[in-house]
Amino acid sequence: MYARRRHVYFAMMGTCIVLFVLAWGVVRLWSVPAAVGLCVFAMLIPPVAAMVANRRGPDDRWWDDPSGDSQSDEWWDELDGKSGKRRR
Repeated sequence: MYARRRHVYFAMMGTCIVLFVLAWGVVRLWSVPAAVGLCVFAMLIPPVAAMVANRRGPDDRWWDDPSGDSQSDEWWDELDGKSGKRRR
């Protein structure tokens, strides 16, 4: 899952860079407003790429899931102020 998200992230960021380069290297020769529009579109890609890369997949371990080490889990529960044993 992580590798696929990483590949999608880099593809989206690569597309963003290509759009910026095309906008100011090629498109501006014919139409500056079109180049600006292309840059505005490219500007929206990085936040979406970050959301895609940081999305939790169905098989991903969440930060507060039990680790499987009962002593460690009890220690973290004590630090977090949780009482009782964890349900498994």
